[in-house]
Amino acid sequence: MATAYGPDTRDPQRSHGPGDHLAARRLLPAALRAPVEGRTWREFAYLMLSFPISVVLFCFAVTMTSLSAGLLITFLGVPLLAVGLTMCRGFGMLERARARGLLKLEVAEPAPVRGRTGGLMSWVGAVLKSGVSWRHLLYALLHFPWAVFAFCVSLSLWTWGWAALTYPVYAWALPAHAGVDGVQLYGDGTHEVYLDSPFELALTSAVGLLIVMATAWVIRGLAAVDRLMVSGLLGPSRLATRVTELESDRGVVVDTAAADLRRIERDLHDGAQARLVALAMDLGLAKEKLTDDPEAAARMVDEAHGEVKVALQELRDLARGIHPAVLTDRGLDAALSAIASRCTVPVTVDVDLPGRPAQAIEGIAYFTVSELLQNVSKHSGAQKASVDVWRSADRLMLQVTDNGRGGAGLASGSGLAGLTERLDAVDGILVVDSPVGGPTRVTAELPWRG
Repeated sequence: MATAYGPDTRDPQRSHGPGDHLAARRLLPAALRAPVEGRTWREFAYLMLSFPISVVLFCFAVTMTSLSAGLLITFLGVPLLAVGLTMCRGFGMLERARARGLLKLEVAEPAPVRGRTGGLMSWVGAVLKSGVSWRHLLYALLHFPWAVFAFCVSLSLWTWGWAALTYPVYAWALPAHAGVDGVQLYGDGTHEVYLDSPFELALTSAVGLLIVMATAWVIRGLAAVDRLMVSGLLGPSRLATRVTELESDRGVVVDTAAADLRRIERDLHDGAQARLVALAMDLGLAKEKLTDDPEAAARMVDEAHGEVKVALQELRDLARGIHPAVLTDRGLDAALSAIASRCTVPVTVDVDLPGRPAQAIEGIAYFTVSELLQNVSKHSGAQKASVDVWRSADRLMLQVTDNGRGGAGLASGSGLAGLTERLDAVDGILVVDSPVGGPTRVTAELPWRG
């Protein structure tokens, strides 16, 4: 995963649009905005709908569980329980869609249940073994009492608040059509108190405003509990999510390895291999001229000797790009110092490590710093840069800083985006802090695994 920090880099002279109106609207305090914001009304609608839906789901879950438990002594109890759990998963689809539309909560669909052999009993066994199915049943049972509580609290407070806030608007209708002086605050056989004076109307409206503002945040708090229940009980399990992440990371690793192999093949074909073929042809011509024109043959051999040196240097550079020997022999300190010496800007290197991490992590750290320093050389326009490496708990921390023009980002297709994918494949994190005008600070975090 990766995070980018920094100010908005869009043109400050851009024309005014909806974003400017949004910024102007947000000049109001959050407490005043909350009662009229769409989020509050969506969450209120969610709480209102939760009550009837939870009643139906709870009744179904209790009936299905009781009936299947009663029929367990017969063959019908087990498949009936599997069918009931499957229907609970169907209700879960409805709840995830409702949360997505009203709470703006994205919950991934759990993996479908598949039997190993494809038969009926295989499917029944798979449903009963699925933790996702039982969590859907647990949601049906637990959500009902919560939905009743949230419905009563939110509806009562919301109704009372808005009724009191708008009381001056409809207070005139009570004497004219209801035959009373106003809303009755107190009454017994001998004494009655009505809210009918201008001061009492204003005070009632002020109290209503306070209730409305407070209720908006109460509704958000109640909806937050629903978010936890939906994401915790109706989504895929943590293990399944982790497996999905690992499968994605494995795909990134495979693609990266394939790209590296293609790069190595291209460098060998276009570089050292082509140079060695030309060298073989030159030596063949020199061999033919050895008896007829020894001086020309000697010149050709001398040129071939120079070509051999160039080919050897290309092979050394290629080998360094695959895995540098200095990294294996002497560790990150020496390897990063070697990278820094080849950078086009002065680079200071500070490595403070108590030992050496795992070889794979060490290699990823080396190539991460190498690519970041290449970006400094090619794109930053910096006059100096620094590389800091240290260990924090069980994490290896890398930080490359330069005083260039800034503006670096994680846009799709950029070098930093590709670097992010590589780090993510080993549970690493890349953080980019690059405001326009600089400085740029890129921090990478890798597992130690020493």
